Amino acid sequence: MPKVMQLDPRDNVLIALEDLPAGETVRLGDKTWTLVTSVPCKHKVVIQARQPGDPVLMYGVLVGRAREPIPAGAVLTVANLQHDSSDFSSNRRSQAEPTALPSDLLSAWRRKEFLGYRRADGQVGTRNYWLVIPLVFCENRNIATLREAFEEELGFAAPSRYRRQVAHLARLYREGQADDSAAAEVAELQTNLENSSKRIFESVDGLRFLMHEGGCGGTREDARNLCALLAGYLHHPNVAGATVLSLGCQNSQAAILMDELQKRDPAFCKPLVLLDQQTIGTESALMDRAIRETFSGLVQANKHGRAPAPLSGLTLGLKCGGSDGFSGISANPAIGHTSDLLVALGGKTILAEFPELCGVEQSLVDRCLTQTSADRFVALMRDYAARARAVRSGLEMNPSPGNIQDGLITDAMKSAGAARKGGTAPVAAVLDYPEYAVTPGLNLLCTPGNDVECVTGQVGAGSSIVLFTTGLGTPTGNPIAPVVKIATNTPLAQRMSDIIDIDTGPIIAGQITIEQMGEQILSKVVEVASGTVRTRAEQLGQYDFIPWKRGVSL
Repeated sequence: MPKVMQLDPRDNVLIALEDLPAGETVRLGDKTWTLVTSVPCKHKVVIQARQPGDPVLMYGVLVGRAREPIPAGAVLTVANLQHDSSDFSSNRRSQAEPTALPSDLLSAWRRKEFLGYRRADGQVGTRNYWLVIPLVFCENRNIATLREAFEEELGFAAPSRYRRQVAHLARLYREGQADDSAAAEVAELQTNLENSSKRIFESVDGLRFLMHEGGCGGTREDARNLCALLAGYLHHPNVAGATVLSLGCQNSQAAILMDELQKRDPAFCKPLVLLDQQTIGTESALMDRAIRETFSGLVQANKHGRAPAPLSGLTLGLKCGGSDGFSGISANPAIGHTSDLLVALGGKTILAEFPELCGVEQSLVDRCLTQTSADRFVALMRDYAARARAVRSGLEMNPSPGNIQDGLITDAMKSAGAARKGGTAPVAAVLDYPEYAVTPGLNLLCTPGNDVECVTGQVGAGSSIVLFTTGLGTPTGNPIAPVVKIATNTPLAQRMSDIIDIDTGPIIAGQITIEQMGEQILSKVVEVASGTVRTRAEQLGQYDFIPWKRGVSL
């Protein structure tokens, strides 16, 4: 295995594939360089001396400029490199060509199907959920009460293993016994509880109870965006029906929700229970109706069953979080190939995180199929950057301490690797948050880079499964769409095996190609979509939901 890698012939940096000490000589092809500093694994070393202001290129694009003289063979740090990126415009300079996929490969994938839930509007779900949501934070306690009433009684959730562990320790304490750390006994008890749990509605994958802190007190834009996001969740193919609780006087009115729902599906025909507490009166009257009508809706949802569907019925969200110096060379390009495959099959993919497209804007503009899409993308990017500057921030402040520690020194460097999640397919449409994706192909969706805000928006735009790459590890999941967690490196996959579904570390080790890994990921997607495999996030009950208030979030 080589010790360094160069991603593009134009690059004047190499990536360290292992820890390299000062004084070591590294070789790439017929060229050698002697390191003048130690270079930690995943970090970058310059191969041409840089003077202040000189450009640093990676992935063939500008990712920063030297702050001070940097000798050849020195590691890049936040002290010697500052963020910079290439300028861009909405003028499509040259129509970029997507990677050609072999016809026999596509023919083989076209014969594959997944078992999904066919909805009346033509969408196909990968799960069959009943959704319970509030229009305003005032109803959160009632949502939590409904969750407590429904989940265990209907067999959708076994009593928590950790709750049983606390009960076990409390019993030992009352009996005057020492903590025997009887983990095996607790685990056995939990297994017995799970095995004895019998779901009443076998065709319903569960109820999902969302809570949030919005709906009132913010701007009217906040209220409209929240209603539009919730409408996306109601319209989502993984949702069979929903119960919506409203207080009555809040900014996010039921009428706005219904208006946004009509935009997404004028013929909306899913069971929808919409209850207003101030109209109904007492809490007990509200809860009685909510329970009765929700139970009736579950009876209807239980009539749905899985049926074969083409892979074109899938919509994949493409996301990275807790990124490291390997993200752009293993997991991200792997799901980029998965995206290209699905797009070629007629499906939809959604690339978001606009702060992490800084520096690669022109390449995405060049991939836009229409000038309208190019103009809209540039307008959204410039607006995002302006909002950040207005609060004394900027897109260059996107990299987190964890990103920097693991080799992503500037936002442009991080973005160049993050954009590889979108593969090489043309950009079919550009969406503003929280619009819904309807155009087959690669869609760009304006969201923050923040893990949960982004995934919440991607699912609200129709992602039926999310592919989430991570180099540092994150448990992020979503209430209604399975989130497939993909490690960029094998040590992470081994260290945090309870949250990781796929290990792309073999790409770094040279044991598998990006294309082969991308196809393995698509195979896993088919299994997850068919319900034969549950993701780690689903197994852990990691159901994160944070609406973006359209302020500055990087």
